[in-house]
Amino acid sequence: KSSSEVYGTVEPSSLLREVPVAGILGDQQAATFGQAAFETGEAKNTYGTGNFLIFNTGEEIVHSKNGLLTTVGYKLGDQPPHYALEGSIAVTGSLIQWLRDNLGLISSAAEIEELAKSVEDNGGAYFVPAFSGLFAPYWRPDARGALVGLTRYVNKGHIARAALEAIAFQTRDVIEAVNADAGVDLTELRVDGGATANETLLQFQADILGVPVVRPVVAETTALGAAYAAGLAVGFWSSLDELRANWQEDRRWTPSMDEAARARLDRSWKKAVSKTLDWVDEDVI
Repeated sequence: KSSSEVYGTVEPSSLLREVPVAGILGDQQAATFGQAAFETGEAKNTYGTGNFLIFNTGEEIVHSKNGLLTTVGYKLGDQPPHYALEGSIAVTGSLIQWLRDNLGLISSAAEIEELAKSVEDNGGAYFVPAFSGLFAPYWRPDARGALVGLTRYVNKGHIARAALEAIAFQTRDVIEAVNADAGVDLTELRVDGGATANETLLQFQADILGVPVVRPVVAETTALGAAYAAGLAVGFWSSLDELRANWQEDRRWTPSMDEAARARLDRSWKKAVSKTLDWVDEDVI
């Protein structure tokens, strides 16, 4: 079966009686579809408990040499399937939850932005949330979380900022892998998910990537993508072009950081990542 065809109808006795069931997509594939990233080279990044980047490789199956997963993107009716590269990051939004629930640094997730904005930068602190190892592009189950670069100057604002920056740094790691596999650099990143309400995060994301970051009007794109697939199958929408026209930009963040600063921050981040590796010994259960 494809991602978009009528598989059957709901039972007549139910509330949704005889409504056709006509769209089926995986979570991240649905979000990609909802972002109207239908063509080769288009991508989206979902900011949730973890982060998940999907890069459309079109009808070509690209086997990653840089730590990404090869996956099916979507298939519409009798058309050929589209494939994608996926970069999965384990801990992003859940790091903010950890600061709230385990450390009591904030009382609600929304407070992290104001706390991070109380300082101008991370104060030299870097937070690598390898709580269950590192996923893409490292795939190191032996890694564990580390907060490094601490001095007496660092306060809770710096730690909050380091936590937000960790989300963006991990995304940069994945996009570097995408660029290497695809042989062409990503020029724009469409974002969705709950954490995209954090504008400080998205500005830093644009800065550390060096490309614009774009948030759509509808940030919860997973349900929207499933609806798009079903709507195409029953003729509610007629084409992908109609869906593209339906996508609307809410806000765009453009890079404001110079390349030297970006390279310095990335170098320090990768040094911090190196401190998390080889932590779990074979005799530790």
